[in-house]
Amino acid sequence: MNELKSNKWMQLPRDVLVGSDMLGKVADVCSDLQLGRNALIVTGQKTRGIAGIKVAEELEETGRIVQIHVSSSASMEEVENVMEIAREMDTDFLLGVGSGKSIDVAKLAATRHNVPFLSIPTAASHDGIVSSRASITHNGETTSIQASAPMAVIADTEVIAKAPFRLLAAGCGDIISNCTAVLDWQLAHRLQNVTFSEYAAALASMTANILIESADSIKPELESSVRIVVKALVSSGVAMSIAGSSRPASGSEHMFSHALNRIAPNPALHGEQCGIGTILMMYLHGGDWKEIRDALRIIGAPTTAHELGIEDKYILQALVESHKIRPERYTILGTGITPDAAEVVARTTGVIS
Repeated sequence: MNELKSNKWMQLPRDVLVGSDMLGKVADVCSDLQLGRNALIVTGQKTRGIAGIKVAEELEETGRIVQIHVSSSASMEEVENVMEIAREMDTDFLLGVGSGKSIDVAKLAATRHNVPFLSIPTAASHDGIVSSRASITHNGETTSIQASAPMAVIADTEVIAKAPFRLLAAGCGDIISNCTAVLDWQLAHRLQNVTFSEYAAALASMTANILIESADSIKPELESSVRIVVKALVSSGVAMSIAGSSRPASGSEHMFSHALNRIAPNPALHGEQCGIGTILMMYLHGGDWKEIRDALRIIGAPTTAHELGIEDKYILQALVESHKIRPERYTILGTGITPDAAEVVARTTGVIS
């Protein structure tokens, strides 16, 4: 343990609302946080109608000036576009309304424009809805960029429950991946003296274990299922804030997912790939990979390359190349594994047949 090794600035959401009809509470949250008058909403083409317009109407009813920007991609160019709009309208705060990309764009734009940011997810597919990291594409590569944590998270369980269940299942995969992320972090601490926080690691591990134990409670179109997943995503975000890095929730399994994004012609959802990555990396750690696989199966998340819709050869290539994704981040992958070892791992775990 070396909690006191360096000073940390922990950014945590001030308000977290989880429940039915929470979109109707947006204006109250803005008043509670004493935000300004000019609001810029960043949303997607579909999520504009699902929640974006509703949020705008709620804010306008309290006399605020609101502009909606429909974001087409989570790219650096799009971040710069949003920043330009924010400057032109003298924006006091930004709101990201969507399932992921819109939130990441709004988060980074708000950070760089130095204004508050509110996260309003329409799906619970990954922990980006809470974290202080933004996944942005630049020069053809998707990178995780440090940003400010949202000042508030407003999760309307009724809205999220109506999203495709595949997105919620992917969110579960992202949460369960904490299991191997923490093991990688502990390994890096022992072998390379990487700064380690027992508090952050314990919270991340507990969050993943609770979800694994609750796997049979995660069902389509149930608000109770959404509450479990959203609370877990919030906990993961808090763990990362305590750690001052993404270490509690991102390790070798995330590197595997990012490698797949580079290699596979049609990658699956981030959380789906992380879930399968967790099975593979838990095998390498010598842990109970079958428990991970079984929990994902119960939830309805993919556990094989076939279910991911990705050819076996890309799984094997990603395994061999995963260690190159973040070479400065030490994990169980070390300096890489051989093609033969990758095939043993993938076949033993049933990820490929």
